[in-house]
Amino acid sequence: MNGETKMFVVHFLENKNQLLSQLLKQVPSVGEDVVIKGRKGKVSSVTPIGEKQIQVQLFFEKVIVKGKPAVDNSKKKKR
Repeated sequence: MNGETKMFVVHFLENKNQLLSQLLKQVPSVGEDVVIKGRKGKVSSVTPIGEKQIQVQLFFEKVIVKGKPAVDNSKKKKR
């Protein structure tokens, strides 16, 4: 290796959408938890494309959006 560290180009995908490409020394494994762009997800599959390129398929948890509370109009002026 002559002091060189092996680096991989890792493409993170959700369905067919590419979320992120990174140059990493270590490739994530299947089932590993990752956080990308503030979203928590799990690695569902790892596919090598070439010698140094790897596709990582992710599965993100569904985000539950809480609804806004009802607006109280009783304090507003009536016209």
